[in-house]
Amino acid sequence: MTLMIQPVILCGGAGTRLWPESRGNHAKQFLALAGADSLFCQTVRRTPAGADFLPPVILCGDAHVALVREQMDAREAALLVEPMPRGTAAAIALAVAQADADTLLLVMPSDHVIADIAAFHAAIAKGARLAQRDWLVAFGITPDRPETGFGYIASGEPLGEDGFAVARFVEKPPLAEAEAMLVAGGYSWNAGIFLFRAGRMRDAMLTHCRAIFEAADRAVAAGQRDGDALYADALLFEQAPSDSIDYAVMEKDERVAVVPAAMGWSDLGSWHAVHAIADKDADGNALAGDVFVHDSRGNLVRAGDKRVTLVGMEDVAVIVDGDDILIIPLARAQDVRAAAKARE
Repeated sequence: MTLMIQPVILCGGAGTRLWPESRGNHAKQFLALAGADSLFCQTVRRTPAGADFLPPVILCGDAHVALVREQMDAREAALLVEPMPRGTAAAIALAVAQADADTLLLVMPSDHVIADIAAFHAAIAKGARLAQRDWLVAFGITPDRPETGFGYIASGEPLGEDGFAVARFVEKPPLAEAEAMLVAGGYSWNAGIFLFRAGRMRDAMLTHCRAIFEAADRAVAAGQRDGDALYADALLFEQAPSDSIDYAVMEKDERVAVVPAAMGWSDLGSWHAVHAIADKDADGNALAGDVFVHDSRGNLVRAGDKRVTLVGMEDVAVIVDGDDILIIPLARAQDVRAAAKARE
């Protein structure tokens, strides 16, 4: 592995699918949803500064700067502050604009779980070799079920032992198509984790989404420093079109690679996903706080500061956050956004 891998941790997003715990300044990435530490802290620890990785660059909004500094707990980092959300392409462009051309940037969402760190690092090593050959690398998750909530990456020609050229990106599929891809093999879930040489991505952005990169580049150049944080200029950054890195670059470029990996990954995109990875009792209940259950199976209860009792319940989530209490069948966990919209 090269000495010049720069983690870039994306801290945008409100995580409304995990309402009521995730909202506003207490977004999903800053919550302890899978273990004692927040998802953000776990993400930082996955690539510790030292022999293999530089101190991270943290991309966040102004509202989260204090929380990022608090949770970094004196670990070295550079903050890049987005004046407003403009999608992952513009956020990544900020990091690319202020990086040395030959630095390898490892872009990671801050709100995912990766259980097998050794497998993750092995995948990074493969990706680094491809990135040094000017491939734009996406990390794919080896699917274990026909999931309709993720985009997929189809593997094409093998690139030695390190990965594959990307044949195509697939939008979130209907169930029948997801089942067919699982049977066929050669498809990975798109985890939103990327690795590339900064200069290579700069060139790709100038080719495929010049307006995004140029706005970000100007916003960085005119930015204001405050200690460890660089605040991108708001008027200039606002000119960047809003788009995802997938649409803006990865699906358009001709030299994109995928490194498939089985590394215990979850995007914790719903209370159902939180239940799936949580420690459970013999009846499949995942319980946090002052909870009593009787004749109840397969439930997720996060009691907050309340005493919660379940009798004769199956496969429901009960989530308490202050005065807000969510009760929902786990099978309908994706419907939480309607509640979040109504209550906020």
